Amino acid sequence: MDSPYAIEMLHITKRFPGIIANDDITLQLKKGEIHALLGENGAGKSTLMSVLFGLYQAEEGVIKKDGKEVQIKDPNDANDLGIGMVHQHFKLVECFSVLDNIILGVEPNKAGFLQKKEAREKVLALSEKYGLAVDPDAIVENITVGMQQRTEILKMLYRDNEILIFDEPTAVLTPQEIDELMQIMKNLAKEGKSILFISHKLAEIMAVADRCTVLRKGKYIGTVETKDTTVEQLSAMMVGRNVNFHVEKKPCTPGDVILEVENMTVASKVHKNDAVKNVSFKVRGGEIVCIAGIDGNGQTELVYGLSGLEPLKSGKLTLCGKDMTHASIRKRSTSGMSHIPEDRHKHGLVLDYSLEYNMILQRYFEESFTGRVGFLKRHSIRDYADKLIDQYDVRSGQGAITTARSMSGGNQQKAIIAREIDKDPDLLIAVQPTRGLDVGAIEYIHKQLVAQRDAGKAVLLVSLELDEVMDVPDRILVMYEGEIVGELDPRTTTQEELGLYMAGAKRDEVKA
Repeated sequence: MDSPYAIEMLHITKRFPGIIANDDITLQLKKGEIHALLGENGAGKSTLMSVLFGLYQAEEGVIKKDGKEVQIKDPNDANDLGIGMVHQHFKLVECFSVLDNIILGVEPNKAGFLQKKEAREKVLALSEKYGLAVDPDAIVENITVGMQQRTEILKMLYRDNEILIFDEPTAVLTPQEIDELMQIMKNLAKEGKSILFISHKLAEIMAVADRCTVLRKGKYIGTVETKDTTVEQLSAMMVGRNVNFHVEKKPCTPGDVILEVENMTVASKVHKNDAVKNVSFKVRGGEIVCIAGIDGNGQTELVYGLSGLEPLKSGKLTLCGKDMTHASIRKRSTSGMSHIPEDRHKHGLVLDYSLEYNMILQRYFEESFTGRVGFLKRHSIRDYADKLIDQYDVRSGQGAITTARSMSGGNQQKAIIAREIDKDPDLLIAVQPTRGLDVGAIEYIHKQLVAQRDAGKAVLLVSLELDEVMDVPDRILVMYEGEIVGELDPRTTTQEELGLYMAGAKRDEVKA
């Protein structure tokens, strides 16, 4: 009898040093369904999918395709079986064109000569069929993240993959791109493709998935039909308790001005126009101010200018009454500024350092961590790291000596937040602090931001998540094309009005 399941992963166990990432997990994917895999950061979702794609080998368990047991020793085996994967961090060659990335490894040739014309026709036909508009000649490093994702999807379709794995596909997309991706996934399922969709965004799972399997701390919790469940039930399965989706906070009482930005302009590295154009604003102690906007409207460069990663072209920056316009990064850091960066791998952590050394990156020179002769006090560093790991529930296989690279994204983020908040800053700049995190971690981080505000600190939040923009701050400043085009009160504005400002529609009204 023909199996109703495209893929079955039965009793899969995968171990790493100090941790069982997958503990006797069974997952069954029906043909033509969208099946979500839900769990907290570090629950074992990506590990399970990496086992299916051949990047890891399970110690126990079997994988079946169409009812027959198969061996998947590497990604080539997975591809031969029609299994494709879009990874959380894209696997594209940045200096190649979109077309070259799609055909890489399966280049069509006749007598050893590359036949790009046929490949181009196939790619264009696929992009037309599935609504994946891309420019095949564009160089990958010059295209948006959404376009890079479409390239990854076309890579799978070009190889005629029938089973498509999406690992956290919406973590880096704008709301509009997310809507487009959801539609693309539905179209693929209609065509008979079977989709595994890793996520911890509950609204997306409810919108697009037929069934949902929940993992918690490496163990299988259960599989449910999404039409028969609620967001609250899924979050309780995932975290093991009820989660509060609304940020609890009392009205703010702003104090003295902590950060003052006057006529700030920052040059763009990408084009001749300035990325930040003549921006002025203030952030007071005891308030959370959010910079909102669609990605790529100057928010990144604004933060680089504030934190010292980029010099100002013009303007003035004052922190606690002191001029910081030309101060070094360390001077800003020791003068009361903390920065949770947008890219945790590039600017947040040294990935091959241990967790304990990452915890003291900006404080290693202090007396408590370095002796008079300049040697590090290892016991003090270990005690400090253990305290933060415990306080902020940072989970890792080997505690303080774990290499940062081996930790899940959510726990890497928690480590950065622990380090930056523990510096007891006057100003906390938090750039997309909950990007790629699960509901439990998001709830926790929002509480930390509000606690900083209530302790009289100034918090500058930069976010692309509309729910976060509406729920967490006391004031919203909207950036569009490098300028602040509106100041909104989250208690009185609507998501629709915010969206209009973000898209630049309201600016024209103001000018008119």
